[in-house]
Amino acid sequence: MFYICRFKFTMPPKARKRKALEQVNTAEENVKKSAESAPTRWLIKSEPDTRMENGIDMKFGFQDLKAEPDSTACWDGVRNYSARNNMRTMRVGQQAFFYHSNTKPPGIVGIVDIVKEAYVDHTQFDRKDPHFDAASKKDNPKWSMVDVKYVRPTRRYIPLDELKRVHLEHKTAGGPLAGLSLFTKARLSVMPISEEEWDFILEMEDAEKK
Repeated sequence: MFYICRFKFTMPPKARKRKALEQVNTAEENVKKSAESAPTRWLIKSEPDTRMENGIDMKFGFQDLKAEPDSTACWDGVRNYSARNNMRTMRVGQQAFFYHSNTKPPGIVGIVDIVKEAYVDHTQFDRKDPHFDAASKKDNPKWSMVDVKYVRPTRRYIPLDELKRVHLEHKTAGGPLAGLSLFTKARLSVMPISEEEWDFILEMEDAEKK
């Protein structure tokens, strides 16, 4: 009769402890790298002109935000998963360009602060709201929103056509706006802006439109 001996290798306690510590350090390093690479600037789009939907005016321009109590409002109604995920990445103290869309001409009009991080968007459960989502459940909501606060208008209105011209120039010759999300991810209502893009657009405030 033959017996097959099976030896189970057991890592020494010190080695196990060292390996566990290495895994913790690696996880912490990954979290740190993820945080460092996460966007810290944004562009958010809203409609400044009257547009009725289900009897509700969808208008919400930069001056409407200023007129809100404490010049602060929730950024509700986002129904695109990428835009929602961008909002879930936002942190208090970060800033965003306020962009007027569906108007002539569309463009950047001001700057806002993020003052409350992502939480449940109540409009998804309101049957009277144009953004009602019957597929979203209260125990597992699909949509989020953040709160934003009016900071200041840009020193001049920066229109889409000017941004597009600079974007195309930078795509050809190289420059900060070569990969601007406003053109590479045009359909998003909430999009990341790099620090380089942010600084360049701020410089455009004082430049005369060509």
